[in-house]
Amino acid sequence: MEINGLNVLLFKTNIRTESDKQFMIQLMQQNEINQWSVDQEDVDCVLRIVSNELQLNDVIALVSQHGYHCEELI
Repeated sequence: MEINGLNVLLFKTNIRTESDKQFMIQLMQQNEINQWSVDQEDVDCVLRIVSNELQLNDVIALVSQHGYHCEELI
């Protein structure tokens, strides 16, 4: 999906708890990902990232290497 020239990437995850979210805050900051959110109330715990640089596989690899499930939300 594209909005105003930026790619919007959506993922199904298992980022469920507040400690999971706090870890994601640190991970996103370390990787200079400034526009992101996770909907922990959604059954799919949707991770949304807005970026021009990142690709789907980049995000999946980054999140998965830290022990979380992450797949493209179709």
